[in-house]
Amino acid sequence: MEETVAKVAVVTGAASGIGRTVAARLHADGFRVALLDLDEAKAVEAAREISAESAAGYRCDITDLASVVAARGRIAAELGAPSVVVNCAGWSVIQPFAKNDEAFWNRAISINLTGTVAVTHVFLEDLIAAGEGRVINIASDAGRVGSTGETAYSAAKGGVIAFTKSLAREMARHKITANCVCPGPTETPMLMVQDPQRIEALTKAVPMRRLAKPDDIANAVSFFAASGSGYVTGQVLSVSGGLTMAG
Repeated sequence: MEETVAKVAVVTGAASGIGRTVAARLHADGFRVALLDLDEAKAVEAAREISAESAAGYRCDITDLASVVAARGRIAAELGAPSVVVNCAGWSVIQPFAKNDEAFWNRAISINLTGTVAVTHVFLEDLIAAGEGRVINIASDAGRVGSTGETAYSAAKGGVIAFTKSLAREMARHKITANCVCPGPTETPMLMVQDPQRIEALTKAVPMRRLAKPDDIANAVSFFAASGSGYVTGQVLSVSGGLTMAG
């Protein structure tokens, strides 16, 4: 009997937070997982905690196309070509737009939008070859409804949503789906460094009276990555405990 080889999933921003949890969940779902992050040591450590045999960590700067191409080569040689790509790497600092400088908004756009575009483009050939590829982009409810103090970030994440929908149209003939998961406020290192009063206010604003956990986001990614979701594409799923019900 021929042995079935597990499919490969690539997750960016996977050394911590949502990305790390998503990688662990996809591994539990049966994927071999490649954890990409700017911090290679943490990515390798996270991969070892998931599995010494079927998970691996790689350094990847998603704002540097050559770095993404290099990571793709290593993944192909060590794990195999992926059929699932999860763009999870992101960056945000709460700051009024009037105080943003050019370096600030360029960083927000390059990490949150341009990096997503670059990673998707680099791995697209692998997804087409897989015959049933998945692109899952972690956008944000900030990209759907805006967020005070995150204007450049909201613009970038809104771009991710539009990119995903257009990609879904172009790639449908290749049986590649493209969908967005839009977290609301989530308990991640990026959020929990904020002013405790802001975190308390966010929590009170959520109808379910709690922040999202990374597992909540990973559950949505798991659905979009599964073979059973092959007829679902171009969709934007808010995971926010009811905070943003409109639109």
